[in-house]
Amino acid sequence: MSSNTNQLTAWYREHIGRPTNGGEVTGYWIFVVGVVAGTLGIFLSLGAAPASAGRQMAILLGAGGLVLILAGPIIRLPLRRAATLLTYLGVAISALALVWFLVAFPDNWSRATGNRSIIGLYGFGVLIIAIAGIVVPILTQSADAEADERAAEAAERAERERERAATEERHASELETVRAALANAKADEADLAAELRGLHESQGRFELYEDKGGEYRWRLRHRNGNAIASSGEGYTRRHNAHKGMQSVRRNALGATVVDLDAEADIPAEDDEFEPVEEHESNATVEVYEDQGGEYRWRLVHDNGNLLADSGEGYSTKSNARRALRSVQLTVGPADYLWFDPAGFETYRDKGGEYRWRLVARNGQIIATSGEGFATHGNARRAVRGLRDGLDDFESEVYEDARDEYRWRLRASNGELVAGSGEGYTRQDDAEDALERVNELVPEADTLEIGLAAFEIFEDEAGEHRWRLRHRNGNILADSGEGYTDRSSVRDAIESVKRNAPNAAAE
Repeated sequence: MSSNTNQLTAWYREHIGRPTNGGEVTGYWIFVVGVVAGTLGIFLSLGAAPASAGRQMAILLGAGGLVLILAGPIIRLPLRRAATLLTYLGVAISALALVWFLVAFPDNWSRATGNRSIIGLYGFGVLIIAIAGIVVPILTQSADAEADERAAEAAERAERERERAATEERHASELETVRAALANAKADEADLAAELRGLHESQGRFELYEDKGGEYRWRLRHRNGNAIASSGEGYTRRHNAHKGMQSVRRNALGATVVDLDAEADIPAEDDEFEPVEEHESNATVEVYEDQGGEYRWRLVHDNGNLLADSGEGYSTKSNARRALRSVQLTVGPADYLWFDPAGFETYRDKGGEYRWRLVARNGQIIATSGEGFATHGNARRAVRGLRDGLDDFESEVYEDARDEYRWRLRASNGELVAGSGEGYTRQDDAEDALERVNELVPEADTLEIGLAAFEIFEDEAGEHRWRLRHRNGNILADSGEGYTDRSSVRDAIESVKRNAPNAAAE
């Protein structure tokens, strides 16, 4: 049966065309059978006697052919499934009437009127076929419209699913960001607690004494005997000297640093200034979306000057605001480092160890500590050891696992003292970098990074700029513009220190 069906379908494809639905081939061949049966019935009736077997066969073929001729096109059309099923029902009812006709003819079949019951049942079947082909399409949508509607509903469901997935992914990303921020906050809290404990664990002491002139003075002396600070003047009474010493203890810890070029730049004693914490901001923070679709912030003075810009873009506005808050919390107490021609930074890494790195004027990290240290003091001593023993260390240029050339310095006991901050494609470049390190180390400034520090450097155009770097290495903010001289950069940093902590965000 399947073979015959395949042959009929193949013939249809070859002589008529590619069927567009499953009932097209079936309907066509039903129609053909109906035409053949009806034609045979007509020719048989011409020579058949009344009430004879020939007349019975002629009526059967003619009536059956009519039903098939009506049903074939309806089945062939791309109508709804209800119309097709109703057509088959009409065919079945008409076929039942024809079976009844075979039983009733000729004894229960009137030559004049036939059999009203059989004819009525047959007519009812034909009527159902007609309803299936005419009425059902009028009362219902077409199959194509229904398919389009189903496709639209499926597309809508898919779009809702995509939106839901995107929302879940966005929420998951925001949750991960919040978790990371919380982890960083906890780490910062632990670091601050450790630093606070370290501040209270002083390595020095204040000494109050009477000098040879009979005046009272104080001095702060390290445990190694070195004098760290002393009173700038003598006091006539011990009580006044003690008050001066207490004033230093109260104000030294949170005091900012102003780096002056010469003694002539020192302000007069009666030249008052406002501490960073008490200054009312004259700037506003703007959070905006850049052309790349990332969110950034910028600190704009009331006079329109751009004071600072975010160091990077962020995927959401909330992330940009969190980064801004981090800057506002760290910018006030942040010290700054001159890269002239280079500078040492000592910082605490993510693993809790202290390290140092040598940063060039253009911001490039050209050397790093060979290992981490347990305390800040050990990292500082490592920098001093590098300075003092630079000529005694053994230098080596080697090729690493990524086929890049690097340099390193080792002490006489084989301990790694310093290494290159990056790899080089050529051995000559690594050797030149090592020679440059030997030139820069003796002149490099040193800065200990708390939570963050300002880096002052000269860009490729020869302009002076600053950037605020977190101790984990991330750039938190940078200057919105370049400056022609260093004093302008200092002024810009102090302006940011004054205005950023309390600036309102739009």
